[in-house]
Amino acid sequence: MLESDPVAELTSTQKAILTAYSELIDEVGTDDVSFRLIAARAGIGERTVFRYYATRVDLLLATSAWIEGTIFARQDSESIFDVPLAIREAMEAYDRRPELAHVVAETAMRGVNGSEPAPQRHRFDALLRNEVPSLDAPERRQLVAALCHLDSSTTWVTMRRELGMSGRDIADAAMWTAEALLDPIRDRTAR
Repeated sequence: MLESDPVAELTSTQKAILTAYSELIDEVGTDDVSFRLIAARAGIGERTVFRYYATRVDLLLATSAWIEGTIFARQDSESIFDVPLAIREAMEAYDRRPELAHVVAETAMRGVNGSEPAPQRHRFDALLRNEVPSLDAPERRQLVAALCHLDSSTTWVTMRRELGMSGRDIADAAMWTAEALLDPIRDRTAR
């Protein structure tokens, strides 16, 4: 079943608003950005911003979902064993745009308005079902949960802020951990 793409469902005006806000977040953070500044950057009237996003929270949540779906968009892995490299690439992307990664991490925890705390969950589950059908449901659920935890902006923010790790160290640690999780099941793949 295909899930709807919230980015594709946006009007051109909404895209302009979310693009403008994400650019401004990247430049100055979230605190110093007014609706007037967003409207000016988007080339629209301030009332138009309010028409689509009545509150700052609505705008922030929609922008976060847009950032995750566009700026931090990922190609689907063809194999569950390609996921460690995809996680590494995601961590590197977060490191290139730290202000945006912080916004996505904060709002993903709220899980509303298009934000998804574990956007790859269904994909990881499908890959495991296909490639390692011998996994029972609890084993598969544990692997999916662990991979989703690693593959998140929240993990990047935690390692960066709380542990003071460099971007390269975060990318390495996330990739190596994902590989360590998957190594024990390599010999159980469907041939």
